[in-house]
Amino acid sequence: MSAEVLTGKAFKFGDNISTDLICPGKYYHLRSTPMKLAEHVMEDADPDFYSKMEKGKAFIVGGDNFGLGSSREHAPLIIRLAGVNAVIVKSAARIFFRNCINVGLPIIITEEIEKIKDGDELSIDLNGGVIKNLTQNLEIKFPPLPRIMTDILNSGGLVDYIKKNKDFKL
Repeated sequence: MSAEVLTGKAFKFGDNISTDLICPGKYYHLRSTPMKLAEHVMEDADPDFYSKMEKGKAFIVGGDNFGLGSSREHAPLIIRLAGVNAVIVKSAARIFFRNCINVGLPIIITEEIEKIKDGDELSIDLNGGVIKNLTQNLEIKFPPLPRIMTDILNSGGLVDYIKKNKDFKL
């Protein structure tokens, strides 16, 4: 996630999208091959999602309680591996939010999720805390992530951050 500004198309989902909808259980046998598992991301919520979205040019937009369910890192990991730039939600399960940061997937929380429609073209300034909805010509502000979280994202995730900062101290 080294880009400060991300661009792409919004793919909108509703409330209460569970980790089982993100990472379908019927493909659990693929967990040791995450790239293969990523081909099935969001399949139980939208069977055509992976084939419709353009890698590196997509955002998942969800409502309340996104990522509820199990605490497996597979759900945010396969979102990132599938090529989704970021997850934008009204609210997220705490462990899902933290797992997103840990695997290097930006996650944005905003109350103004209704201002984004399915298919809207977006530009997101992660450091500035601004989503530009290019389709509707409007801006949505969100609280930027704390510096430590952006540092983790810019490193590619928590493991890479720790490797790069072996002498890190809180």
